Amino acid sequence: MEYSRLSTKELLQIKTLGQLKISGYQSRDIKEELRQNLIVKIKKKENVFEGIWGYEDTVIPDIERAILSRHNINLLGLRGQAKTRIARMMTRLLDEYVPVITGSELNDDPLNPLSSYGRNLIAEKGDHTQISWWHRNERYTEKLATPDVSVADLIGDVDPIKAATLKLSYNDERVIHFGLVPRSHRSIFVINELPDLQARIQVALFNILQEGDIQIRGFKLRIPLDIQFVFTANPEDYTNRGSIVTPLKDRIESQIITHYPKNIQIGRKITHQEARLEGRPLDRIHIPELMKDLIEQVAIEARSSEYVDEKSGVSARLTITAFENLVSAAERRLLMNDETHTVVRIVDLIGIIPSITGKVELVYEGEQEGAGLVAYNLIGKAIRSLFVEYFPSPEQKKKDKEGNPYVLPLSWFGEGNTMDILTTHSDKEYKKTLLQVPGLEKITTEFVKGLADKEKEFFMEFALHGLAEYSQLSKKLLDTGMQFKDLFSSMFDLGNTGGLDEDDDDEFN
Repeated sequence: MEYSRLSTKELLQIKTLGQLKISGYQSRDIKEELRQNLIVKIKKKENVFEGIWGYEDTVIPDIERAILSRHNINLLGLRGQAKTRIARMMTRLLDEYVPVITGSELNDDPLNPLSSYGRNLIAEKGDHTQISWWHRNERYTEKLATPDVSVADLIGDVDPIKAATLKLSYNDERVIHFGLVPRSHRSIFVINELPDLQARIQVALFNILQEGDIQIRGFKLRIPLDIQFVFTANPEDYTNRGSIVTPLKDRIESQIITHYPKNIQIGRKITHQEARLEGRPLDRIHIPELMKDLIEQVAIEARSSEYVDEKSGVSARLTITAFENLVSAAERRLLMNDETHTVVRIVDLIGIIPSITGKVELVYEGEQEGAGLVAYNLIGKAIRSLFVEYFPSPEQKKKDKEGNPYVLPLSWFGEGNTMDILTTHSDKEYKKTLLQVPGLEKITTEFVKGLADKEKEFFMEFALHGLAEYSQLSKKLLDTGMQFKDLFSSMFDLGNTGGLDEDDDDEFN
């Protein structure tokens, strides 16, 4: 059934039911509306879910199939997997404007009125019934499921004040105060974290999904609501807090499983898109590509860490806020030293620890160690994972009969030398500090291909951190930076407190 041949301007000029009939406008239910508009988008090769990265071959095709099938949808996945964003973007598939009877609380279609108000108004005024035009952005309702949500909130209840004010009998339908679901007639209705909804409240949704019926107190109402339901759920909720009751789950036709980015490149696209960097002096702060990869690698390490609860998940918000804090660390140094330009440093990763501690749910062992140490450990593992993509493995070079390129800098530390790299160091101080280590610059220029001159010190510092992560040096977290020294001498340091892993004790010396 065709929607309308009229332009938006011509539609908005229609003010009465009579004019609407003359125009030839035809109504269609919301699922058919979504379906037909999606068909047009697919034929034109337009991307409805623009900015949703990593789902092109997995989640989005499932959603499109569900819409073509006119299904209600449950998006099942861990936190930070863009479930709610996807639901909100479905409004792009709605018609730009649809007509409603002016003053109708149930958004009555003038050609197919649902409420007694709409029917009575048309019976009284006929073709002179006033209509308004409803924009697609207004046809969206979202409710977070919490234990205190009631049937009255979602479905409705009898309003004694309305009955008394209008002098109506309690047998009159007009005494009903409708809840969010009836008021979302002809809209997309989203319930986030569905398992958190009490079972008896979930039961109230049965007939709405199946038959369109709603029951309020003693009223027998047959209201064929026209709603596209989208639910979101976290698998953790099934065991920790609640579950989706089986009959309701059976009535949700498509359950679509979401996931985290499958590689660093996709994660970087999401982080770059979502990070709030407006007003930042980005033209004065250089961020090496490796640093962008390290931020994403921290999240990857967290998702596989024995200290992080994998059932809770690690939200994409971790990398987004971490990247924002990383830029802020460089910006703060820029301001403190009154410099025109700076390059992000490995030591600046200290500044992302607050972005990690609040984004990971720790298991018991992690809680014993502390969120800060776990976050520091994740940063270290990210450095270790990416180090061998730029430099030879220190472990392998130690075994090889050929010359070990790390001998010279390690010998310098072995002579008792110590190095402090502070987050507040000016670029000049930073460079001077790194250049005092013999052989460090040579290693960097030899193994990092296509090294930009402004990134030389960054990779020199990266080499030191990598050696520490491979237990060739000792690395200690200071209040304002990092301290490097010989691993053997650090074993006799009375301040040695051990670490999370036997292999990484030097991280916390």
